[in-house]
Amino acid sequence: MKRRDIILAFILVIIWGANFTVIKLGLYGIPSMLLAAMRYIFAAFPAVFFVKKPSIQWKYIIAYGLTVGVGQFSCLFYAMDIGMPAGISSIVTQSQAFMTPLFAAMLLKEPIKGSQITGLAVSAIGLCLIGGIIGDRGLSTVPFGAFLVTLLAAFFWAISNIVLRYANKEAEAQDKTLDMFGMVVWSSLIPPIPLLGMALLLDSPETLISSLSNISIVSVFSILYLAFCATLFGYGVWSSLMGKYPAAKVAPLSLLVPITGLIVSWVVLDERLTSMQWVGGIVIIIGLLINNFGFTPIKTVFKAKEK
Repeated sequence: MKRRDIILAFILVIIWGANFTVIKLGLYGIPSMLLAAMRYIFAAFPAVFFVKKPSIQWKYIIAYGLTVGVGQFSCLFYAMDIGMPAGISSIVTQSQAFMTPLFAAMLLKEPIKGSQITGLAVSAIGLCLIGGIIGDRGLSTVPFGAFLVTLLAAFFWAISNIVLRYANKEAEAQDKTLDMFGMVVWSSLIPPIPLLGMALLLDSPETLISSLSNISIVSVFSILYLAFCATLFGYGVWSSLMGKYPAAKVAPLSLLVPITGLIVSWVVLDERLTSMQWVGGIVIIIGLLINNFGFTPIKTVFKAKEK
């Protein structure tokens, strides 16, 4: 990856890591589906009046809006609303990093190198360590239903990545470059209505109106952060990277999100990290190095020690 793209990727990791704590804060004052709908309403408007529609068929825009906006975030917001901790949510959703390359290999025939498989396996161990699955806590403090719904969110995220790859291939076939930021803005038009419908199924109209009438400063901050930082900037950068590089190269970068996610949830929400979770963060970084650079960085370290 180019240096500029690596820098943007790490800024993205920080923003998305804090995203889970911001969601949790927003859920204290706004029902889950309404919060998700407000996220996309503000992401779409007024940006849609200033950003040109990407030169691809509407089916890709709709598919992306449904998978990432409705599928991923309805599941994530609901899971956190019924008890999924912010820090652990940032871990479980990263299982998309394992799903995406597999779907890309099956549907797009993108090759997976041996070093990438090894790197993903190492990172999977790191995720287990961070989550306490292999450690001293386990998932006993996480509601099982919320855990499954969070995994479903990761599944929809992985599918949305494949939609982007298909959209990018169509643009390339027409000798065009897919406007990834435009894709994010215009696809944000899709989620609000389905999400508002789901909000009415979960809560009464009176509850929804009351939450907006008595909205707090924290909730306003949450909506604006989710719309502008996590969605427009975050998915604009993510979509751009997915369009430039193979899915197996980009998707594992999100494995760094749990590290910042855990730190922010620890500072803001007092969700404590165990020593095993810190070890897991280091293991994830090693896995990412192997995935992106093969075994070269590790060999370089050992050669330096020998000298």
